[in-house]
Amino acid sequence: MRVAIITVRVPDEIKKKLEKYDVNVSETVRRLLSEYLSELEMRGLAERLEALRKRLSDKINPELIADLVRQDRESY
Repeated sequence: MRVAIITVRVPDEIKKKLEKYDVNVSETVRRLLSEYLSELEMRGLAERLEALRKRLSDKINPELIADLVRQDRESY
């Protein structure tokens, strides 16, 4: 896996507190960035799903969907 280097400048006060609590800054930043990207991707998916729902809402009969789901459940 290739890696990139990211440099961040923070106020001295924050750096001192991180050192005080023995925070592994590299690992913490990697984890937080990964979590943030996951959240952004989920938001993007949610937006795409909402757009799709709006496009399909006039084309799909909710009663038909409910009947199909019910039939599928009853088949088990």
